[in-house]
Amino acid sequence: MAKIIISGGGTGGHVFPAIAIADAIKKMRPDTEILFVGAKGKIEMEKVPKAGYPIEGLWISGFHRKLTLKNLLFPLKLLTSLWKARRIVARFKPDAAVGVGGYASGPLLRAATSRGIPALLQEQNSFAGVTNRILAAKAEKICVAYDHMERYFPAGKIVLTGNPVRSDLANLQATAAEGLKYFDLAAGKKTIFVFGGSLGARSINEAMAANAALLQRQPEIQVLWQVGSLYYETYKDCETARLPNVRLRPFIDRMDLAYAMADLVICRAGALTISELCLVGKASLLIPSPNVAEDHQTKNAQALVEKEAALLLRDRDAKELIVAQALQLLNNEPQLEKLKQNIRRLARPDAADRIAEEVLKLI
Repeated sequence: MAKIIISGGGTGGHVFPAIAIADAIKKMRPDTEILFVGAKGKIEMEKVPKAGYPIEGLWISGFHRKLTLKNLLFPLKLLTSLWKARRIVARFKPDAAVGVGGYASGPLLRAATSRGIPALLQEQNSFAGVTNRILAAKAEKICVAYDHMERYFPAGKIVLTGNPVRSDLANLQATAAEGLKYFDLAAGKKTIFVFGGSLGARSINEAMAANAALLQRQPEIQVLWQVGSLYYETYKDCETARLPNVRLRPFIDRMDLAYAMADLVICRAGALTISELCLVGKASLLIPSPNVAEDHQTKNAQALVEKEAALLLRDRDAKELIVAQALQLLNNEPQLEKLKQNIRRLARPDAADRIAEEVLKLI
């Protein structure tokens, strides 16, 4: 029986691909024992057990680029996590280790490779994260989702696999009619789906709230606006939310239905979101978050723009242009169709299986 340890997390963009990889490994080798290692207090500590896998937590967090008192604890957290990671590896005795990026993968992969355990990295973004760049020298394989990643990793280790996504999107069965009914929207109208992640995106919400008048003048256009759990109370009674052609939700529990009914998607440019857009083949207006390491979301978006597979709108311009650009695109059917066709060509629906195969080759 093979034993595999998977580490990383901090955001859904790391956690959900990791779970998809684990599921693919179990599908190929049902007798495989899998253990996750994450960061205490982060999303993986909730989502991984719900997916049916055991997880252990490390006391680790990122190093803040701005001067802050929190950085004083970083050396202690790192040393503590390295010590615990070594104990976990010694006890579990994995045959291979997988790092998906994020805080916990650094100590765990360092502990595994120091004992000669073969390691695989999965890099979701077009701009490689600091942890994966540090770990690359010791990794056997590095699975990536974008071209030209030899800028960050040894070319001989790179395997272009794409990013794994949740199974309900990889095998999308939902129809537009089902989605419109589920979200109480009208048939026969162009539909925009706006979201900023489960917690919400402040600038996108501010932009939507500021454009009530423009949306009111376009009753033939309807909007599903996922405002995020953090912002629901702030925006639930705003002028935009009260329009008859707008549906505001704190959280979307059926992303398959939301994607299925959308003619245009407005969202951030996280790696997991982009992989989902490719699979469902949707035209998109991407608004990269300015608050991420190395501005990697802008680089993710630009990789699609270069292939004429999406449009990019700067976060600072969102309030002024978000609805105007969306309406302009919806009224340009040839461009809308071109974006759909081009982004669909970038889809890699077998990403999880391909990564699982690479992991099993290491054993």
